[in-house]
Amino acid sequence: MEFTSEVDETTETVSPVAGLMMEIPLMISSILEHAARWHGDVEVVSRRTDGGIDRSTYAEVAVRTAQLAHALRRLGIRPGDRVATVAWNSQRHLELYYAISGIGAIVHTINPRLFADQIDYIVNHAGDRAIFIDADLVKILEPLAAKFPSVENYVVLCAPADMPATSLPNALSYEALIAGEPGSIEWPVFDERTAAGLCYTSGTTGNPKGALYSHRSTVLHAMSGAASHRSRDGALRSILPVVPMFHVNAWGLPYVAPMVGAKLVFPGAKLDPASLYELFEAEGVDFTAGVPTVWLWLLAYMKTNNLKFTTLRALGVGGSAAPRSLIESFENDFGVEVLQGWGMTETSPVCTTGAIKPKHDTPELRFDYKSIAGRVNYGVELRIIDENGAVLPDDGTSQGELLVRGHWVASGYYGDEAATRRAITEDGWFHTGDIASLDSDGYLTIRDRVKDVIKSGGEWISSIDLENVAVGHPGIAEAAAVGVPHPVWSERPILVVIRAPGAQLDRDDVLAYLDGKIVKWWMPDDVIFADELPHTATGKVSKRHLRERLKDYRLPEKPAPAKA
Repeated sequence: MEFTSEVDETTETVSPVAGLMMEIPLMISSILEHAARWHGDVEVVSRRTDGGIDRSTYAEVAVRTAQLAHALRRLGIRPGDRVATVAWNSQRHLELYYAISGIGAIVHTINPRLFADQIDYIVNHAGDRAIFIDADLVKILEPLAAKFPSVENYVVLCAPADMPATSLPNALSYEALIAGEPGSIEWPVFDERTAAGLCYTSGTTGNPKGALYSHRSTVLHAMSGAASHRSRDGALRSILPVVPMFHVNAWGLPYVAPMVGAKLVFPGAKLDPASLYELFEAEGVDFTAGVPTVWLWLLAYMKTNNLKFTTLRALGVGGSAAPRSLIESFENDFGVEVLQGWGMTETSPVCTTGAIKPKHDTPELRFDYKSIAGRVNYGVELRIIDENGAVLPDDGTSQGELLVRGHWVASGYYGDEAATRRAITEDGWFHTGDIASLDSDGYLTIRDRVKDVIKSGGEWISSIDLENVAVGHPGIAEAAAVGVPHPVWSERPILVVIRAPGAQLDRDDVLAYLDGKIVKWWMPDDVIFADELPHTATGKVSKRHLRERLKDYRLPEKPAPAKA
């Protein structure tokens, strides 16, 4: 076959020839249709709040989702309307994901761990028409319902017999709502850029900001996840998302699993190590994903009880940096590969994944590369800039602010032009607020948040790196490093430590452990022991609240360590 291009002889430029390929909009509903047709007998398993297990299949989920879509229309939900969920990971929540977006409305997932004033703000900012809520979370909304003029219906995710007594107006039972509705539907096809999901940041500074995902961005993100969330042995047969569906779409796993025909196992509200381990083993889970804190708890539980995994082959970790000690223990002691990644609410969220290149998969290099934020996924672009906006080289050492753009990266914030102007550069890149470096193989290293990096004597100290070294000590359950004012060095680091159960260690023990593992001028000027650390609604340590707690703290009177 001979290929030709048409040439404009006047300008001597090549005029592209249009391809002869079908243009079918990328619809979220098509993922469920695919699963129902080709993976219809694959299970969807949910743990109820009472601990019992519900079993279904993708074919059955598709029928119920169609019923829900008809019921939503009967409630008056129209394209573009926002429909909120306040719910744990469950089959019913999965049905809401597909039914709401499937009819052209927008599923607005709300984190039940947010403060009441944050929930108040985002429901009103979004203008939600209805809220679907788990029965055990009803009491969170009852004191707030009078403040939600746009909300016309509250639907409790339960059967009629399990409806709790509630003051929520117009409260309905989910199962009663969908009963009798047709079990099939002709899903509408519309512009793939139509909004599909809305997720707000946790509002660590100012009011929460909304990331508005489209059908196109969601499907492309899921395709990327299907390609990248694989361990060396190809795990993705039975997936348990620990990461919640109420935040950033559970990292896209409720779309990835039906796309590839993997069994979906939902843990509900029970995320303690014993409950998770029981589900992993009973349901043959080979892939799971969650934040480092969950895996630290699970690791301690496994070791204390001398347990082993029989099916789990890989776990994804994100939200905050995973300590190297955690990665090494899961891989060396339990044969579970750790895939660390990086992303944000505004990036759908996954932009990098920790599947390392073969040339780095050696005993000498493996954990060096496993311990950073992974390699950039196709579909997004990353760059590092200095304080003047100049692009820095991908040399693995040059540090600056991380910028990102791509098919599933927010181009602005929902209903917030001022925040959009601050976040997006003139040439269309998103400011992440992370200090990072990139190397020539596409590996990303997150050094710190811009607002959390400790600036001492004109040099940066990474609070993340300091914390991750510290939690390698078996007597430390959790640690947070923050900078405090210093008259000479501007700031010096201190380390706030939570002792592991039964551990007996003091300040000198911690400093002795750190000695030789970090450069001398990074050595904390003090170690403070606490019973707990403040966390955001997404499980990260809230450095802002920690600094507020320490506002009256004064460093010990001693000189800062000399630089190595």
